[in-house]
Amino acid sequence: MDATPTAQFHALADPTRRGIFEQLLREGEQTVRHLTDQAGVSQPAVSKHLKTLKEAGLVIDHPRGRETHYQATPEGLTPIFNWVQQYAVYWQGRLDALEDVLDRMED
Repeated sequence: MDATPTAQFHALADPTRRGIFEQLLREGEQTVRHLTDQAGVSQPAVSKHLKTLKEAGLVIDHPRGRETHYQATPEGLTPIFNWVQQYAVYWQGRLDALEDVLDRMED
C-alpha cells in the first residue's frame, strides 16, 4: 500500500464508497449481495466500488464458496491519519498562541 493518502482520499471521496466503508465498519463483514441491497446501486457498481476500496487498502475480501465477504480494514486509514497529524502540530501551536493572547487580554 502507498504510504501517501492519495488512494485512500480518492476511495473515500465518493459518497457511495464512503457509505460502503462505513457500513462495513459498523456492521462487520458482509457479502456483496447484502452491500448491494443497502447501497442503492447495482451489484456491478458495488463490486467496482469494493475494488477501489480494496486497492486503497480499506477493505479485504474472503471468498467463501460462491460468495465473497468483505471486511473493513481500519488500519487502511493510517496514511490519512499520519497526514492529518502533520497539521495537528501546526494547529496546536496556533491554539497555544491564541490561548496566550486571551490570557493577556484577561489581565
